[in-house]
Amino acid sequence: MLRELQITNLAIIDKLHLEFHGGLNILTGETGAGKSIIIDAVNLLLGGRASADLIRAGADEATVEGLFDLSGRPSLITYLAGIGVECDGELLVRRVVSRGGKNRVFIAGGLATIAMLSEICRTLINIYGQHESQTLLKTEHHLRLLDGFSGCLPLREAFAERFEEFQKAKGELEALEQGEREAARRLDLLSFQSEEIAQARLSPDEEAELAEERMRLAHGEKLLCLSQQAFDALYGGDAALLGALRRTIAGVAEAGSIDRTLAPVADSLEAAYAQLEDASLTLRDYAAGVEADPVRLEQLDDRIDAINRLKRKYGDDIPQILAYQREVDAELATLSGREEARGALGERIAALAKELAAQGAKLSDARKKGAAALKTGMERELSELAMTHAVFETSFERHAGPKSHGFERAEFLFSPNPGEPPKPLAKIASGGELSRLMLALKQLHPESEVPTLIFDEVDSGIGGATSALVGVKLKRVAASQQVLVITHLPQVAAFADLHLRVEKSVSQGRTATGVERLEGEGRVAEVARMLGGARVTEKTLEHAREMIQEAAS
Repeated sequence: MLRELQITNLAIIDKLHLEFHGGLNILTGETGAGKSIIIDAVNLLLGGRASADLIRAGADEATVEGLFDLSGRPSLITYLAGIGVECDGELLVRRVVSRGGKNRVFIAGGLATIAMLSEICRTLINIYGQHESQTLLKTEHHLRLLDGFSGCLPLREAFAERFEEFQKAKGELEALEQGEREAARRLDLLSFQSEEIAQARLSPDEEAELAEERMRLAHGEKLLCLSQQAFDALYGGDAALLGALRRTIAGVAEAGSIDRTLAPVADSLEAAYAQLEDASLTLRDYAAGVEADPVRLEQLDDRIDAINRLKRKYGDDIPQILAYQREVDAELATLSGREEARGALGERIAALAKELAAQGAKLSDARKKGAAALKTGMERELSELAMTHAVFETSFERHAGPKSHGFERAEFLFSPNPGEPPKPLAKIASGGELSRLMLALKQLHPESEVPTLIFDEVDSGIGGATSALVGVKLKRVAASQQVLVITHLPQVAAFADLHLRVEKSVSQGRTATGVERLEGEGRVAEVARMLGGARVTEKTLEHAREMIQEAAS
């Protein structure tokens, strides 16, 4: 709720500090004392239009500060945290209007914009009267007000959730369809790439094997010559190494028969002979298999060139090329499933549309029943507020398709006088009528997310017993929300939990507005003044005491 309001250099206000309480706060005073300027100040905190004409003569800037107590509103604290404004239960906002046209806004000590100020403060205060921030003048609020009264908010929230699913599915289908041409091109490209790699029939170790085989074929003559020479050296005749080794082994064996310590040497030489013999036979077989094969060499070169072409496109080596092929095949599977996905999305959208139609019809029926009950209740309440012949109705306009709030928009229509057809509130209702309309609506549906309500001109055109009834209704609203009321009716002022008198004074040739908190006899005197005008008698004072006592009982 609004705990404190400080106004500096605004119109005839020099410096004014107001403290408000919970419950019903009443502001009274003579006409022209400055009560409407206080409302103008609050309207500036709501992001209302500022003009240099509002600045007090002789001052360069005007300032309005509001301190809000949010300790009982955890949802608002959470909301503020969500938009980047941290507060510990109290929120200070300040707006500065300068003659140079520069407006400065501070929220919780930090610089902010007018848009942020408006967004935040409109969750904290509603003004009902002749100012721009009237909720009832904004048609977009009517449907939510109706849904709150009709108990339709759970239905509306369920519809909004299903509508979000519907919109998401439509968006996914639209994205699929918009990307169809690009997807087709991509599909062709990936299919070609996958097929090109697949036709190559690559194996991970193939490059090394091809390089080795090509090396052998390219140097076939040299390999034949070298292997043949080696065989001849080992096994090719009496001069060959193996022949000489055989003779050496015989000699050592003979020596070993004389000296047995040489027997192991003979065994080692015999083993070496066997190994050399195996090597010579291998060389012989290798040389026999070596042949020049230019056809095979050309095939190898073609295969290596083909692999190199793939490497230039798809990877640095065959494992990378095969990995790329796996990625391509995975994307191909996804793209190939687009048609199936599109069909599934179409079915999902059709099912959601059917559910929305059923939920929307249920919501529409509940709203129409609620609108009929609201009409009856509002006209009864307005009659008690001296608007006996007022007509209140709700007009519905169906959308071409579903919206997040349902299939229709709602607008409140009003006729204050008999014989006049109901018209939109913005075109016909005066400030005082709007205040009474909202007061009537609050009697029927007191719950509100906004903690502070300000009623201006709620008593316009009201007198007699109806005045006291207005006070009763305001007191009832103030049981759950902070209510600020500017009134000229003593019957309304008598119900105050906090009574403030706004008065104008002249000092050193300058007019200034001040505010006095009234208690006890001071409050009695103010109510008596409102009853009897300039001449206050003992009888008037006694009447004022009785009114205050009756209001408190």
